[in-house]
Amino acid sequence: MLSFKSYAKVNVFLKVVGKRGTYHEIKSRFLRIESLYDMLVFKPKTPKKGLEFFGDFGCGVHNNTIYKAHRFLKEYTKSSLIDDFFEHHALYVEKNIPRGGGLGGGSSNAAVLILALNKILGLNLDIKEMCTIGNKVGADVNFFLHECEAADVEGAGEIVMPIKDDIPKIELVITNKACDTARVYRVFRESFWNSVDTNLAYKMAGLSSKELLDSFAPIELNDLLRSVLVCYPILKVFTRERIFLSGSGGTFFKVLNGYNNSKK
Repeated sequence: MLSFKSYAKVNVFLKVVGKRGTYHEIKSRFLRIESLYDMLVFKPKTPKKGLEFFGDFGCGVHNNTIYKAHRFLKEYTKSSLIDDFFEHHALYVEKNIPRGGGLGGGSSNAAVLILALNKILGLNLDIKEMCTIGNKVGADVNFFLHECEAADVEGAGEIVMPIKDDIPKIELVITNKACDTARVYRVFRESFWNSVDTNLAYKMAGLSSKELLDSFAPIELNDLLRSVLVCYPILKVFTRERIFLSGSGGTFFKVLNGYNNSKK
């Protein structure tokens, strides 16, 4: 049995800076949250045809990011080792990261599948090649492929720049309210586009996470907070002072006393 941790993330800040068709260009600071993770477990099985992916995905297997990562990895590598491996192993995903929580659970799972198979099967993919695959799977995958504690992220999530940072001690505030990312961004574009401040976004990118969380209000740090509250008014109860939204919701976080200096 082979097992791998699939960590969550939070956004210290998330600023929308442009449009790319139906997508949005962002500048953001991602932090890996090691206290919350899913587990990807590969267990031996009796050989038979077909993939066996098990987990509470909240969608059909073929729409899952893990399935997409598997498919695009096969297309890129053209390696028969992948089919051989899944002929003898089933994948079980133990889900702990809330779906629709702005914590990147699906993206993390997809990245860990790529990383795990690259290691187990000796595919010898470098980070650039893995990110080429990650781009096809979805936003945020590339952050998790970098296996870093902190990074500045741009574009639609595909540009990842690992950084040294003062990593804050964070406590997650789980609301158990799943938010639809596409809906949140659509409301932002329809109702809050005039509030886009690219100058502030670039200023934030030059600050440490400690400086950001000490100096700015939650509404300033995350451009999507207002549209999340329009879409899901029930979450207003969580918008207290110094409680910050991660991504497109619906998980919040607060900073505990003290900071952990990054080892990276």
